[in-house]
Amino acid sequence: MDEPALLVAERIFAGYVRGVDVLAGCGLLLNEGELVGVIGPNGAGKSTLVKAMFGLLRVRTGRVTFRGRDVTNEPAHKLVAKGIGYVPQRQNVFPTLTVEENLRMGTYLQPKEFTRRAEAVQELFPVLAQRRNQKASSMSGGERQMLSMGRALMMEPDVLLLDEPSAGLSPRFQDQVFERVREINATGVAILMVEQNARRCLQICDRGYVLDQGTNAYTGTGLELLHDEKVIELYLGTLARAR
Repeated sequence: MDEPALLVAERIFAGYVRGVDVLAGCGLLLNEGELVGVIGPNGAGKSTLVKAMFGLLRVRTGRVTFRGRDVTNEPAHKLVAKGIGYVPQRQNVFPTLTVEENLRMGTYLQPKEFTRRAEAVQELFPVLAQRRNQKASSMSGGERQMLSMGRALMMEPDVLLLDEPSAGLSPRFQDQVFERVREINATGVAILMVEQNARRCLQICDRGYVLDQGTNAYTGTGLELLHDEKVIELYLGTLARAR
């Protein structure tokens, strides 16, 4: 019998205002160890979908499953305990806390695991070891993004949801973020990444979804979408300029 996909969203309808759906029946699936990208124009519902899957936005109709079990509208802290990590685009660190204190927040359920997990995270993000006693507010945007990703990894998640990790970063930090995403995925962590830098996202992901007006417009492997004439014409020509 085939194993169910790791994380699945089925025909999701959700929005921020009663009676107005941003998501209009879209869905996706993430398998064990996969790196899946979600791209699309501004307002397509990319970040909204991730928030709905992570319990931050109520799903009106549709279903979210994790390891074959229904987790629709479960609160975020319960999903974290089940093995799902989330890195938001904004307000993703505690600015008044030090780097080390931010990382400790990632092991609040298992504080005895801090030292071992912090060593692994700091090996992936050396800047976090170098700046461990500094306030997060003193870090650059790129460094804060790495801290946010590092804190999520302190939970040793099976799945990591990334909401536009390269947004607002310099080209140098964008490159570093994409490199780290690949390295994290290579350790076996499945990653679902919403990304405004469409070309870079499709270059590194196993599969991709193109959302438009809250629905699935196209899906395929990263390479298939990169070379799909319709995707290039309708999306990549505009989205690529975000880099």
